[in-house]
Amino acid sequence: MTGPLDTRFAHNGDVSIAYAVVGNGPVDLVVVPGFVSNFEVAWQMPGFQRVFERFAGFARLILFDKREQGSSDRLGRPPTLEQSMEDLRAVLDAAGSEQAALMGISEGGPMAILLAATFPERCSHLILYGSYARLTKAADYPEGVPEQALDVLTQRLRDEWGGPAGLSLFAPSLVGDAEAERSWGHFLRSGTSPAGARALMDLYRQVDVREALPLIDRPTLVLHRSRDFALPVRVSRYLAEHIPRARLVELPGVDHVLMAGEVDELVDEIEEFVTGTRSERRPERVLSTVLFTDIVGSTERAAELGDRRWRELLDRHDAITRAEVRTHRGRAVKSTGDGFLATFDGPARAIDCARAVAAGVGDLGVEVRAGVHTGECELRGDDIGGMAVHIGARVAAKAEGGEVLVSGTVKDLVVGSGLEFAERGMAALKGVPGEWRLYSVA
Repeated sequence: MTGPLDTRFAHNGDVSIAYAVVGNGPVDLVVVPGFVSNFEVAWQMPGFQRVFERFAGFARLILFDKREQGSSDRLGRPPTLEQSMEDLRAVLDAAGSEQAALMGISEGGPMAILLAATFPERCSHLILYGSYARLTKAADYPEGVPEQALDVLTQRLRDEWGGPAGLSLFAPSLVGDAEAERSWGHFLRSGTSPAGARALMDLYRQVDVREALPLIDRPTLVLHRSRDFALPVRVSRYLAEHIPRARLVELPGVDHVLMAGEVDELVDEIEEFVTGTRSERRPERVLSTVLFTDIVGSTERAAELGDRRWRELLDRHDAITRAEVRTHRGRAVKSTGDGFLATFDGPARAIDCARAVAAGVGDLGVEVRAGVHTGECELRGDDIGGMAVHIGARVAAKAEGGEVLVSGTVKDLVVGSGLEFAERGMAALKGVPGEWRLYSVA
């Protein structure tokens, strides 16, 4: 399900709204996006894709971009809640959905609340994630966010726009992940402009749908991460207290955006709420080759260069490594700070990639070591685990600067490839039973 989306357009008068339908489950689930939306770009981001694919596994998933955002029409002014509600009805009509579970994410929550209260026949379930009925604090609403906090956020978004603006607030767990930071910046830019972001922040100060809460008569699930950095959980507690028969689930975590943190637990709650059951998620295990790389003497080099120059060097190192992993048909699983973990479906390509990375980053004046092992890996969303991963890391730790070290398993699998090896003898790998014969790639 990782191919391109079939983007179409619904029409509300003269305004065109981009949408796509994925999956063919027995219930319709429409995602009402938050602050910024561009579902085509989000679909290419591992965290969002993971969530969307799981949704499409049990539902007919409907994604759309609000007007002024993504691929939808941009008229130069943010829509009112009423206009947004009518746009969503147009999307439902175009997608052939008579009734859908509405999932309002963050700023998308008030819009979902208004539609559920006004047109209950179009709503089967209401799901509110990290959302609110009113954002700002008032005399009769102490749960809200102080106006000064929004002033600071608005200025911060303006200053940081173009890069990973506000990521430390919206998704603290992703800070320091160069690829995630790049993707977040791209997502924001593709969703709206700096002026559009400021206009949205001004609009959110005025939103207040508290009067609609008692009118909702659909099953409602309120979800919020307990230590959400961007939005305090108390605003969701208010929702659960004022929507009849609503159920509140506080999940662990600090991230506000849907793509970050532990997403499977969140999706499990939604699946059970909408379908009555939750899928049993057994760890998927596959045979894979893991490659670990890291920069030799990174601490000393960082001290020598200083923070700014070291960051620039790391960015160039990361770009070279990711490019070589793609060229050799691998997958960059994650950055380890001064190195990478990548997977390949063949050990020879992993070795060729390691040598190419070593040559490429050598021009930067740094040296890398690499370790390669093949074994059974456990897929954990976008990450991997299992003993094979531990072995790969321990093999890399035994390598010298500029060396590609492999396990005996890898050497045996590449017989006939033309690769030559020098035996490094038997070695104990920390935390791994027994001793392992290691080989250096000539």
